[in-house]
Amino acid sequence: MDLLNTLVDKGLRRESPTREEALAVLATSDDDVLDVVAAAGKVRRHWFGRRVKLNYLVNLKSGLCPEDCSYCSQRLGSKAEILKYTWLKPDQASAAAAAGVSGGAKRVCLVASGRGPTDRDVDRVSDTIRAIKEQDESVEVCACLGLLSDGQAERLREAGADAYNHNLNTSESTYGDITTTHTYADRVDTVNKAHAAGLSACSGLIAGMGESDEDLVDVVFALRELDPDSVPVNFLIPMEGTPLAKEWHLTPQRCLRILAMTRFVCPDVEVRIAGGREVHLRTMQPLALHLANSIFLGDYLTSEGQAGHTDLEMIADAGFEVEGAGEATLPEHRASVVRGGGCGSHAGADGDAGCGAHAGGGVCAPAPASTAPRPAEEPRTDLVAVRRRGAGTDLAPNA
Repeated sequence: MDLLNTLVDKGLRRESPTREEALAVLATSDDDVLDVVAAAGKVRRHWFGRRVKLNYLVNLKSGLCPEDCSYCSQRLGSKAEILKYTWLKPDQASAAAAAGVSGGAKRVCLVASGRGPTDRDVDRVSDTIRAIKEQDESVEVCACLGLLSDGQAERLREAGADAYNHNLNTSESTYGDITTTHTYADRVDTVNKAHAAGLSACSGLIAGMGESDEDLVDVVFALRELDPDSVPVNFLIPMEGTPLAKEWHLTPQRCLRILAMTRFVCPDVEVRIAGGREVHLRTMQPLALHLANSIFLGDYLTSEGQAGHTDLEMIADAGFEVEGAGEATLPEHRASVVRGGGCGSHAGADGDAGCGAHAGGGVCAPAPASTAPRPAEEPRTDLVAVRRRGAGTDLAPNA
């Protein structure tokens, strides 16, 4: 297939595909999905070998958010029956983090609901970061607290934070359809603040919210330009009680194509399978490890994930290995420069055009009707479970 051969060559050179090529990946048929995975897998293995980085979420403050993000069970007006609690104390949060680290996690992600932190909130989180680092200084700590004000990223960095997460989630043109209480530009500004403070930026997307292929390509190319070190790919978990509870558009094959497209656009960046993999990839999760080099271990913010020991067995059975604390995640050319050339060589966190110069090459041609992507399957609401253990409860975490 000319398209896939071209994309592999570009990925090995850290060269961006064209928008038309990225759209063509999403337009491939289910019959071609193994070819797509094999091609993107070559790029993944070139830059990351067979390592899988494990990340662990700690929900510091759950629910009662004043923002109206349609996908979120913690949103303003949410009727989802999730855990609701105020800030965990530093010792509670560090104990939750330790459970994830003992399960193999290399990075702990500290998340709090809300528009953005107050200066007092930054003090709380800073105390938590220091408590975690005192337990194990090798643990990477990523904060995810919403929109940042001037100087807050620098304070988190001084406290020992390694990274900051703030997702773009969807394309700029459709962002207003998902959220009205803040803007796409607000999100871009926060990622830039993290960059400027010397934090490793983490920013990704949510697929499955009713977006078009063009929207998916737009947001991934926007992420490439923002130059995060890690790109989480979330698949919408349609939680009852949220506006998007009826949005079930994803199949395992479409999820694989989305991950492959992201890998081709951001070849040398940590691509993380985030929320929703169990719901939408299901038994195809091991194939996704050939595309992404990072996953979350255990539960998510308000929903339960796959059992931690099952995650570890899946990684081993698929022929991959858990990335150790002493191993560098990013390729040397990215890890050795505070801000490299983007997700490739830019000569410049709870989701179908032709082929340009390759017209007529293999899967670049329009698929006949008989091989068009099949419609989404029946909703698997049985796979969506509200988290009732771990942070904010008296029950042991899933790690």
